[in-house]
Amino acid sequence: MANFIIGLTGGIGSGKTTVANLFAEQGIVLVDADIIAREVVAKGSDGLKQIGDKFGPQMLTPDGCLDRAALREQIFHHPQDREWLNALLHPMIRTRMLEQLEMAASPYVIMVVPLLFENGLDKLADRTLVVDISPKLQLQRTIERDMVSKEQVQNIINSQSDRQSRLDKADDVIDNQGEIDALQAQVLALHNKYLQLADIKNS
Repeated sequence: MANFIIGLTGGIGSGKTTVANLFAEQGIVLVDADIIAREVVAKGSDGLKQIGDKFGPQMLTPDGCLDRAALREQIFHHPQDREWLNALLHPMIRTRMLEQLEMAASPYVIMVVPLLFENGLDKLADRTLVVDISPKLQLQRTIERDMVSKEQVQNIINSQSDRQSRLDKADDVIDNQGEIDALQAQVLALHNKYLQLADIKNS
């Protein structure tokens, strides 16, 4: 297991991926729950087979991949199906995350998890880092990035922890409401801090 784990989270549109990639530029290994979540339902996977068995072939694209829009629609209208899906995928994602954390070889590792606190994965982390922006900016950035309706984005925001409770639980916070230079400076300062903390833990 990586000796020092940072749990990185933030609401939708907050810039978690941008922040994580800035840490990666410093040579830090990333374990990204979103990437793993795509892998466990990839074409030919057991996860995808079980989804197809449960909901039928309409959940698959013509080339046999997951039709994400169809699945989103299904679980949006049927909360019990969302629960079923979470019960299927969360253990798969957790297992693969633990495997990747086990193999991570950098001085510390960044574990990127959108629902870090909601799913109790903060328990795996030595420290938690929240990327923070205002709800107004969240809406604006996500609508522009994903080309989705305001209502859809608002539903996702409502399903996540509210901003204040995330901030209350965070050990460290990055403000991502400014320019990229300011973001880089914050990441570099935290990178140096985490190197020191990892060094202390391992000594």
